[in-house]
Amino acid sequence: MEYLQESMVNVAYDIIGSIDHSIEFKELWEQVAERKNFTEEEKEDNQSLFYTNLILDGRMITVGENRWDLRSRHKFEDVHIDMNDIYTEEEEESDEEEDDATIEDSYNDD
Repeated sequence: MEYLQESMVNVAYDIIGSIDHSIEFKELWEQVAERKNFTEEEKEDNQSLFYTNLILDGRMITVGENRWDLRSRHKFEDVHIDMNDIYTEEEEESDEEEDDATIEDSYNDD
């Protein structure tokens, strides 16, 4: 298949879809760059853009340890992050910091 006109993320999707397991980002990037015939300079210039687009693309997910796989291979419960849990943790940390600041202010006022 000719990949020169394809987006980097579409190339990555084809690569991951052609194997039956997750793949490390570094290996995935090397394969994408090879199929796109990138020069070393193009590889350097495009790697961070590729990573950003990979994160934003809903078809692929990180499965830990900088490994990527197709979202369709994983159960929703295994890859879904409940944002309420994250906000609750942040609010608790913020409340603790405010309490610490109040205690410091009280101590410094004496």
